[in-house]
Amino acid sequence: MEQLKIFNKDRKYLGTASRDEVHIKGHWHETFHCWIKTEINGKEYLYFQLRSKEKKDYPGLLDITAAGHLLSHENMEDGVREVEEEIGIKVGMDELSYLGVIPYEKELEGFIDREHAHVYLLKRYIPLESFTLQTEEVSGIFMVPLEDFYQLWFGNMTDVSIEGIKENAHGERDKITMRVDKSMFVPHSDTFYRETLEALKSVKA
Repeated sequence: MEQLKIFNKDRKYLGTASRDEVHIKGHWHETFHCWIKTEINGKEYLYFQLRSKEKKDYPGLLDITAAGHLLSHENMEDGVREVEEEIGIKVGMDELSYLGVIPYEKELEGFIDREHAHVYLLKRYIPLESFTLQTEEVSGIFMVPLEDFYQLWFGNMTDVSIEGIKENAHGERDKITMRVDKSMFVPHSDTFYRETLEALKSVKA
């Protein structure tokens, strides 16, 4: 059973606990978040993964490009494995910009998530066809204009246009362009999204 390091809200180390216990009791723990950003014709875009419909939490919603838990024996460098595992992109730590630790809290029925998220940025243009998706985790990749997403969450936009690829029931990839509203994204807290987006916007592509 996976063991995670647990902390208090102020990031003081408390010991270890199983992943199940962490989310039942709401222990603070560490995660690795990697956002991929690119610039096309002067406009910045974020890559969002589409979570598999088989996922236990937030199935079928758009989320951070790649992310995962850090196990009790792992450090930040080990977290970069999530990028290759989930979306098939090889990344070295020296390519990433560290944006700091952004706390995140969310409570659902029977599931409490309290993360000290170590947030990183990869600035790279990646053609959609270059992604290799871990099908049990990820069913698609979409590009979303960064400023449009910010305005969707904190401005006056009610929906945004996104484009990407999605695997269909036959395991084939369909290219898709569509308009989506906030309900299509994982409902991270406003505070988390604001801090993350401000950090992402501060690093030019």
